[in-house]
Amino acid sequence: MAITTPCKGMACAALAGMLLCGCSTTPRFNEHFGQSVRANVAAQVLDPAAAANTNPAAGMDGAAAAIAHERYQNSFKEPEKPVRPLVISGAGSN
Repeated sequence: MAITTPCKGMACAALAGMLLCGCSTTPRFNEHFGQSVRANVAAQVLDPAAAANTNPAAGMDGAAAAIAHERYQNSFKEPEKPVRPLVISGAGSN
């Protein structure tokens, strides 16, 4: 069954109208744009003044700090151990 020309025209007009609705402004959403990201970043900050601390390792034992630093450096030298997949067989299979 062929679609007549007036029906095609109305369908095109309706489609164009729907597409133009997507171009409308959204002031209610725009005023809150990025607010959730800023809230999440602020929630991750434990101490906002931490950047001003010139001695971040104050109170840490020197020997413990050296061992921790050595472990950190060695973690890049050793390759990661492969993870063996967990295989669960069905009942009655060998």
